[in-house]
Amino acid sequence: MLVTGFPAGPWGANCFVLASGEGSECILIDPGMDCEAGIAEILSKHHLRPSAVLLTHGHLDHTWSVAPVADGYGIPAYIHPSDREQLTNPLAGISPETQMMMSNLSPDSLPHVEPDDVRDLSDGLELDLAGIKLTVDEVPGHTPGSVVFRCFGDGTIPPLMFSGDFLFAGSIGRTDLPGGDHQAMLRSLASVVLSQRDEMVVLPGHGPQTTIGQERATNPFLAGMTAEPAGPTL
Repeated sequence: MLVTGFPAGPWGANCFVLASGEGSECILIDPGMDCEAGIAEILSKHHLRPSAVLLTHGHLDHTWSVAPVADGYGIPAYIHPSDREQLTNPLAGISPETQMMMSNLSPDSLPHVEPDDVRDLSDGLELDLAGIKLTVDEVPGHTPGSVVFRCFGDGTIPPLMFSGDFLFAGSIGRTDLPGGDHQAMLRSLASVVLSQRDEMVVLPGHGPQTTIGQERATNPFLAGMTAEPAGPTL
Protein backbone atom coordinates (compact mmCIF):
# COMPACT_ATOMS: atom_id res chain seq x y z
CA MET A 1 0.00 0.00 0.00
CA LEU A 2 1.13 3.53 -0.79
CA VAL A 3 0.28 6.33 1.67
CA THR A 4 1.69 9.80 1.18
CA GLY A 5 0.66 13.38 1.67
CA PHE A 6 1.68 16.94 2.47
CA PRO A 7 0.47 19.99 4.46
CA ALA A 8 -1.46 22.27 2.10
CA GLY A 9 -1.77 26.03 2.13
CA PRO A 10 -1.35 28.55 4.94
CA TRP A 11 -3.51 26.49 7.32
CA GLY A 12 -1.24 23.45 6.89
CA ALA A 13 -4.11 20.99 6.45
CA ASN A 14 -2.76 17.55 5.62
CA CYS A 15 -3.82 16.28 2.19
CA PHE A 16 -3.35 12.51 1.79
CA VAL A 17 -3.10 10.22 -1.22
CA LEU A 18 -3.88 6.54 -0.62
CA ALA A 19 -3.29 3.79 -3.22
CA SER A 20 -2.84 0.03 -3.33
CA GLY A 21 0.53 0.55 -5.03
CA GLU A 22 2.43 2.25 -7.82
CA GLY A 23 0.56 2.65 -11.10
CA SER A 24 -2.89 2.09 -9.59
CA GLU A 25 -6.01 4.07 -8.83
CA CYS A 26 -5.91 6.20 -5.70
CA ILE A 27 -8.03 8.08 -3.16
CA LEU A 28 -7.50 11.74 -2.30
CA ILE A 29 -8.33 12.84 1.24
CA ASP A 30 -8.97 16.48 2.26
CA PRO A 31 -7.69 18.58 -0.66
CA GLY A 32 -7.16 21.92 1.05
CA MET A 33 -5.90 25.28 -0.15
CA ASP A 34 -3.12 25.33 -2.76
CA CYS A 35 -2.95 21.53 -2.96
CA GLU A 36 -3.49 20.98 -6.68
CA ALA A 37 0.17 21.15 -7.69
CA GLY A 38 1.19 18.84 -4.84
CA ILE A 39 -1.45 16.29 -5.81
CA ALA A 40 -0.41 16.43 -9.47
CA GLU A 41 3.22 15.86 -8.49
CA ILE A 42 2.37 12.77 -6.42
CA LEU A 43 0.13 11.36 -9.15
CA SER A 44 2.87 11.82 -11.75
CA LYS A 45 5.64 10.43 -9.55
CA HIS A 46 3.73 7.27 -8.67
CA HIS A 47 1.70 6.93 -11.90
CA LEU A 48 -1.62 7.10 -10.05
CA ARG A 49 -5.17 7.71 -11.28
CA PRO A 50 -7.62 9.36 -8.83
CA SER A 51 -10.94 7.59 -8.29
CA ALA A 52 -12.53 9.59 -5.44
CA VAL A 53 -12.11 12.45 -2.98
CA LEU A 54 -12.95 11.83 0.68
CA LEU A 55 -13.61 14.68 3.10
CA THR A 56 -13.22 14.21 6.85
CA HIS A 57 -15.38 17.29 7.47
CA GLY A 58 -16.59 20.48 5.85
CA HIS A 59 -14.17 23.13 7.12
CA LEU A 60 -12.67 25.30 4.42
CA ASP A 61 -9.04 24.47 5.17
CA HIS A 62 -9.83 20.85 4.21
CA THR A 63 -12.23 21.49 1.32
CA TRP A 64 -10.81 24.56 -0.44
CA SER A 65 -9.76 22.66 -3.57
CA VAL A 66 -12.32 19.86 -3.60
CA ALA A 67 -14.29 21.26 -6.57
CA PRO A 68 -11.34 21.86 -8.93
CA VAL A 69 -9.76 18.54 -7.91
CA ALA A 70 -12.90 16.38 -8.11
CA ASP A 71 -14.29 18.04 -11.24
CA GLY A 72 -10.86 18.29 -12.85
CA TYR A 73 -10.33 14.54 -12.59
CA GLY A 74 -14.00 13.70 -13.14
CA ILE A 75 -14.39 11.87 -9.83
CA PRO A 76 -16.95 11.99 -6.97
CA ALA A 77 -16.43 13.67 -3.62
CA TYR A 78 -17.77 12.10 -0.42
CA ILE A 79 -18.86 14.06 2.66
CA HIS A 80 -21.24 13.51 5.57
CA PRO A 81 -24.67 15.11 4.97
CA SER A 82 -24.43 17.11 8.20
CA ASP A 83 -21.44 19.02 6.78
CA ARG A 84 -22.56 19.22 3.16
CA GLU A 85 -23.99 22.72 3.68
CA GLN A 86 -20.42 23.92 4.09
CA LEU A 87 -19.75 23.07 0.45
CA THR A 88 -22.44 25.51 -0.65
CA ASN A 89 -21.61 28.03 2.09
CA PRO A 90 -17.91 27.55 2.89
CA LEU A 91 -17.87 30.40 5.42
CA ALA A 92 -20.53 28.75 7.59
CA GLY A 93 -18.25 26.68 9.81
CA ILE A 94 -15.35 29.05 10.40
CA SER A 95 -14.61 31.41 13.26
CA PRO A 96 -15.92 35.00 13.28
CA GLU A 97 -12.32 36.22 12.99
CA THR A 98 -11.70 34.15 9.87
CA GLN A 99 -15.08 35.18 8.45
CA MET A 100 -14.11 38.81 8.87
CA MET A 101 -10.77 38.19 7.16
CA MET A 102 -12.44 36.34 4.28
CA SER A 103 -15.07 39.04 3.90
CA ASN A 104 -12.32 41.46 2.89
CA LEU A 105 -11.47 39.32 -0.13
CA SER A 106 -13.02 39.99 -3.49
CA PRO A 107 -15.83 37.62 -4.54
CA ASP A 108 -13.53 36.15 -7.19
CA SER A 109 -11.05 35.17 -4.46
CA LEU A 110 -13.55 33.06 -2.53
CA PRO A 111 -13.48 29.38 -3.41
CA HIS A 112 -16.28 27.42 -5.03
CA VAL A 113 -16.02 24.14 -3.15
CA GLU A 114 -19.12 22.20 -4.23
CA PRO A 115 -18.17 19.58 -6.84
CA ASP A 116 -20.55 18.33 -9.53
CA ASP A 117 -20.77 14.83 -8.00
CA VAL A 118 -21.22 14.79 -4.21
CA ARG A 119 -22.02 11.56 -2.37
CA ASP A 120 -23.02 10.89 1.23
CA LEU A 121 -21.03 9.24 4.00
CA SER A 122 -22.69 7.52 6.95
CA ASP A 123 -21.67 5.73 10.12
CA GLY A 124 -20.43 2.21 9.48
CA LEU A 125 -20.36 2.66 5.70
CA GLU A 126 -17.90 0.31 4.02
CA LEU A 127 -16.21 1.96 1.06
CA ASP A 128 -14.41 -0.05 -1.62
CA LEU A 129 -12.51 2.49 -3.68
CA ALA A 130 -9.34 2.15 -5.75
CA GLY A 131 -9.03 -1.44 -4.54
CA ILE A 132 -8.95 -0.29 -0.90
CA LYS A 133 -11.58 -1.00 1.75
CA LEU A 134 -12.28 1.73 4.29
CA THR A 135 -14.73 1.97 7.18
CA VAL A 136 -16.44 5.27 7.95
CA ASP A 137 -17.04 6.29 11.58
CA GLU A 138 -19.13 9.30 12.52
CA VAL A 139 -17.27 11.41 15.11
CA PRO A 140 -19.38 14.53 15.74
CA GLY A 141 -17.86 17.17 17.96
CA HIS A 142 -15.50 19.29 15.88
CA THR A 143 -18.30 19.60 13.33
CA PRO A 144 -21.68 17.82 13.20
CA GLY A 145 -20.57 15.78 10.19
CA SER A 146 -17.00 14.93 11.11
CA VAL A 147 -15.92 11.41 10.18
CA VAL A 148 -12.78 9.30 10.27
CA PHE A 149 -11.71 6.71 7.74
CA ARG A 150 -10.16 3.44 8.92
CA CYS A 151 -8.44 0.82 6.78
CA PHE A 152 -6.64 -2.45 7.44
CA GLY A 153 -3.29 -1.87 5.77
CA ASP A 154 -1.80 -4.70 3.75
CA GLY A 155 0.61 -6.60 5.98
CA THR A 156 3.45 -4.16 5.27
CA ILE A 157 1.80 -1.31 7.19
CA PRO A 158 -0.42 -1.35 10.29
CA PRO A 159 -4.09 -0.34 10.37
CA LEU A 160 -4.66 3.35 9.63
CA MET A 161 -7.04 6.03 10.80
CA PHE A 162 -7.40 9.24 8.79
CA SER A 163 -8.70 11.37 11.64
CA GLY A 164 -9.17 14.83 10.15
CA ASP A 165 -9.57 17.41 12.93
CA PHE A 166 -10.99 14.84 15.36
CA LEU A 167 -7.75 13.56 16.91
CA PHE A 168 -4.24 15.03 16.77
CA ALA A 169 -0.92 14.04 18.28
CA GLY A 170 -1.37 15.16 21.88
CA SER A 171 -4.64 16.99 21.31
CA ILE A 172 -8.15 16.92 19.81
CA GLY A 173 -10.13 19.17 17.49
CA ARG A 174 -11.53 22.42 18.83
CA THR A 175 -15.23 22.52 19.58
CA ASP A 176 -15.79 26.28 19.88
CA LEU A 177 -16.47 26.86 16.17
CA PRO A 178 -20.01 26.99 14.71
CA GLY A 179 -21.51 23.50 14.98
CA GLY A 180 -18.95 22.34 17.54
CA ASP A 181 -20.10 20.28 20.54
CA HIS A 182 -17.64 19.37 23.29
CA GLN A 183 -19.82 16.68 24.90
CA ALA A 184 -20.34 15.06 21.51
CA MET A 185 -16.57 15.15 20.99
CA LEU A 186 -15.99 13.33 24.28
CA ARG A 187 -18.54 10.66 23.34
CA SER A 188 -16.89 10.23 19.93
CA LEU A 189 -13.44 9.85 21.50
CA ALA A 190 -14.69 7.22 23.95
CA SER A 191 -16.48 5.15 21.31
CA VAL A 192 -14.17 5.47 18.30
CA VAL A 193 -10.64 6.12 19.57
CA LEU A 194 -10.41 4.04 22.73
CA SER A 195 -11.95 0.99 21.07
CA GLN A 196 -9.09 0.69 18.55
CA ARG A 197 -5.84 -1.29 18.89
CA ASP A 198 -2.71 0.49 20.09
CA GLU A 199 -0.81 -0.16 16.86
CA MET A 200 -3.27 1.73 14.68
CA VAL A 201 -1.48 4.67 13.04
CA VAL A 202 -3.38 7.96 13.18
CA LEU A 203 -2.90 10.36 10.25
CA PRO A 204 -4.48 13.64 11.42
CA GLY A 205 -5.69 16.69 9.56
CA HIS A 206 -2.85 18.83 10.95
CA GLY A 207 0.56 17.99 12.37
CA PRO A 208 2.49 14.73 12.65
CA GLN A 209 1.21 11.19 12.70
CA THR A 210 0.74 9.31 15.94
CA THR A 211 -0.72 6.00 17.13
CA ILE A 212 -3.73 5.04 19.19
CA GLY A 213 -1.39 3.61 21.84
CA GLN A 214 0.56 6.84 22.09
CA GLU A 215 -2.61 8.89 22.45
CA ARG A 216 -4.15 6.48 24.93
CA ALA A 217 -1.04 6.84 27.09
CA THR A 218 -0.27 10.56 26.78
CA ASN A 219 -3.16 12.59 25.32
CA PRO A 220 -4.55 14.67 28.21
CA PHE A 221 -8.02 14.73 26.65
CA LEU A 222 -8.23 10.93 26.90
CA ALA A 223 -7.02 10.73 30.50
CA GLY A 224 -9.45 8.81 32.68
CA MET A 225 -11.77 8.10 29.79
CA THR A 226 -13.35 4.65 29.48
CA ALA A 227 -13.97 3.04 26.10
CA GLU A 228 -17.56 2.79 24.96
CA PRO A 229 -18.88 0.10 22.61
CA ALA A 230 -18.25 0.85 18.94
CA GLY A 231 -18.10 -0.93 15.62
CA PRO A 232 -15.52 -3.63 14.81
CA THR A 233 -11.91 -2.65 15.37
CA LEU A 234 -9.30 -2.95 12.62
